[in-house]
Amino acid sequence: MRLYTRTGDKGQTALIGGKTSKDDVRVEAYGSIDEINSFVGWTISCLNQDGFEDIIEDLVKIQHELFDCGTELSNVSKKERPHQLTEEIITYLEERMDQLIDEAPDLERFILPGGSMAASALHVARTVTRRAERQMVTLYHGAEEINPIPLKYINRLSDYFFAAARVVNARLEVADVEYERSARVFRGSHKKKEK
Repeated sequence: MRLYTRTGDKGQTALIGGKTSKDDVRVEAYGSIDEINSFVGWTISCLNQDGFEDIIEDLVKIQHELFDCGTELSNVSKKERPHQLTEEIITYLEERMDQLIDEAPDLERFILPGGSMAASALHVARTVTRRAERQMVTLYHGAEEINPIPLKYINRLSDYFFAAARVVNARLEVADVEYERSARVFRGSHKKKEK
């Protein structure tokens, strides 16, 4: 098997059921999803120690689901096929976020991305996920009949990465650094998800 095919030498790429330019918003969107997946893999390698089995299990599950999201976005075939992704994956992320938020220290102010290496990797994944979400919104505005689940999933996923990063720092006893000019933005409820 050769890794190169020469089919992209003129800036075109294959989709499921068609071809398009490599700078098409569809390709940008699933390319960003691939980038998220790489950062998730990096995070797993940073967490390769005791005490993070639950988060590693989540992240491996997320890697498979990100591949599924990319498959959904790359499909332009007119043939009907069942969607691989359902609401179940979103429900799972929400339940895991609730558990992580309960474990994390109280949050009153904005925090800077960082702390431990693994938490920093999760924050990078979070920001790339936000970019993918923006690209997907553009794609969904201009395309028909795209499964709505990938966009909802990506929206929840960035929140999951935020919650997981805070728990990773807490378990490693690394304090989050508050943004020094932040007001108290999380009044009334001491544990809030990033929006």
